[in-house]
Amino acid sequence: MHRTLGWLVVALLLLSPPLAAQTQLDLNARAGAEFAAADAELNGVYQQIRKRYRDEPQFLTKLRDAQRAWIAFRDAELEALYPPPASGSMQQAYGSMLPMCLAEQKARLTRERTAQLRRWLEGGAEGDACAGSAR
Repeated sequence: MHRTLGWLVVALLLLSPPLAAQTQLDLNARAGAEFAAADAELNGVYQQIRKRYRDEPQFLTKLRDAQRAWIAFRDAELEALYPPPASGSMQQAYGSMLPMCLAEQKARLTRERTAQLRRWLEGGAEGDACAGSAR
């Protein structure tokens, strides 16, 4: 029984994809791609909302203002997480992982915002008197 298990482990190891050594540059690129995907999804949802509500210019103006305010919030949130050091560079203060960390946090915040925006596509629940402009 133990011998069969041993061969099974060897077979799984041989069939598994090789573990790729990852550099910080690779990790930074992956995090950047994750943020780019989240940002593309957010922009897609935003454009769907603009299309659906194209006959409501006042709402679209307010939505644009809210989105600009959210971008300012996102950037301020990142600065609060990683404030510039009193002296030295950001790299010295936070290390080589900073680009990865920033991209991961931007992706997280962007996914959260996308979920918030979806309410204008999904609408409020039947009878929800507080759904506002979400139809």
